Amino acid sequence: MFDSLTDKLSSIFKKLRGHGKLTEQNITEALKEVRLALLEADVHFKVVKDFMEQVRSRAIGQEVMESLTPAQQVVKIVHEELISLMGGVSSSLNLSYKPPIPIMLVGLHGSGKTTTAGKLGKFLKDKGRKPYLVPADVRRPAAIEQLQKLGEQLGIPVFNPNPQESPLKICQEALSWADSQDGDLLLMDTAGRLHIDEALMKELEEIKRELTPREILLVADAMTGQDAVNVARRFNEALDIHGVILTKLDGDARGGAALSIKAVTGKPIKFIGVGEKLDALEIFHPDRMASRILGMGDVLSLIEKAQEAIDAQKAQELEKKFLKEAFTLEDFLEQLQQIKKMGSIEQILSMIPGMGRFKLPEDLQGSEKELVKVEAIINSMTKEERRSPEILNGSRRLRIARGSGTTVQDVNKLLKQYLQAKKMLRQFKRSGMRGLARGLFS
Repeated sequence: MFDSLTDKLSSIFKKLRGHGKLTEQNITEALKEVRLALLEADVHFKVVKDFMEQVRSRAIGQEVMESLTPAQQVVKIVHEELISLMGGVSSSLNLSYKPPIPIMLVGLHGSGKTTTAGKLGKFLKDKGRKPYLVPADVRRPAAIEQLQKLGEQLGIPVFNPNPQESPLKICQEALSWADSQDGDLLLMDTAGRLHIDEALMKELEEIKRELTPREILLVADAMTGQDAVNVARRFNEALDIHGVILTKLDGDARGGAALSIKAVTGKPIKFIGVGEKLDALEIFHPDRMASRILGMGDVLSLIEKAQEAIDAQKAQELEKKFLKEAFTLEDFLEQLQQIKKMGSIEQILSMIPGMGRFKLPEDLQGSEKELVKVEAIINSMTKEERRSPEILNGSRRLRIARGSGTTVQDVNKLLKQYLQAKKMLRQFKRSGMRGLARGLFS
C-alpha cells in the first residue's frame, strides 16, 4: 500500500536534505512536489489544498528556518500533519451497551462487506467477545450461504433467515435469537447496491431506527479511490455513520481514500483490510500509517503481529533445543509456519524502518510459494528423517521429491538452508550476537 506515494515523498525529502541549510524557496519547491505527489495518489483536491496550507504555514516558520536540521523538521511537520489528517488517534468500537449489541455493516456491492463481516467477527471473537452474524442481504444471490460458510469456518453462530422476509424483520428476529443464546454482539450484514439509491437508504434507515445500532460501519473499497470517498460522504449524510472499514488497502498503491475519508466525512477509519485471509483485518492507527507512508516503518504493528503469531511456550521449548543443538527439520518447519502467520515478507519488510522501499531479490520473490514447497518436502519425510536429516541419501531424497511434487534439487536446497540455520544457531550459542553476525555473512 502507498508504494508510489512513499517512493515520491522519500525522493523529495532526500533532495531537501541535500541542501543543508534551507531557504524559503527550497521549501516552497519541495512542497509543490509534495502537493503533486498527493494529487497523483488520488487524495481529494480540497483535502490536499487544506493540508498543504497547514504544512506550509509551519514549514516556513521559525521552527524550521532556525533549526540545525531543517530538512528533518519539514519531514516531522509533514508526518504530524498526516497523522492529524487521518484522525490523530485510532478510534475504537463503542461496545458499552446492554448485550446483544447491534452493529450494522453497510456499503455497496463489491466492497467486500460480507467477507468483512466475517473478519470483524473473528477479530472480536479473538478479543474474547461472543459475536453472532446476521445475513440481512436477501437480494444478492448466495449472500446468505456465503456468510453461513464463513461462520462455519470461524466457529461463529450465523442466524438462519427466511429469505422471503424483509431485512428489518430478519434483523429483529436475529436480535431476539442472539439474546436467547447469550450472544453479546450482533453483526448485521446488510444489502448493497451497485449505486446508492432511495430504496437502499430507506431499507437501511428502517433498520437503524428500529434497532438503534451502537455502530454503523461503512465498508468501502480503497481500490476505487475518490469514489470510495464520495460513497462515504453520501452514506454519512443519509445514516450518520460511526466509522469506516477500508478494504483492499493491500492492493491500493496510491492510498488516496485513506488520506481523504476522515477530512471529507469527519468520521474515522476504524479498521483496514490488508489481505484476503480472514485474519487480515487491522485496527487503523493514523500515526503508524503516517510512518509507513513516509517510509519510517511500523515497529509497533510488527511487534503485535509477532506476539499474535508466536507461541510463547513453544518459543521457550525451541530456545532449550537451540542450547542443546537439537534443532530438527520439524522445528525448522514450525518456525517457518509461525513467520508465515505474520503475513508476507513484503508486509513484514514494510514495517521495518528504512526497509519499506527495499525490493526483494529475485530468489526471495514469491517466497510464500517457496514456503508451501518447503512444507510439502518436510511433510513427505518420515519422522526419523525429519529428526535425523543426515540419513537422507540419494534414494531417500528422490522418494521425498516425488512424494512432495518437487525436484531433488529443491530437497537439496532445503537441506542446505536448514544446515545454514543450524550453523548460525551454533555460532550464536558460542559467541552471542557477534557469532550470529559472522554466521549470517560467512
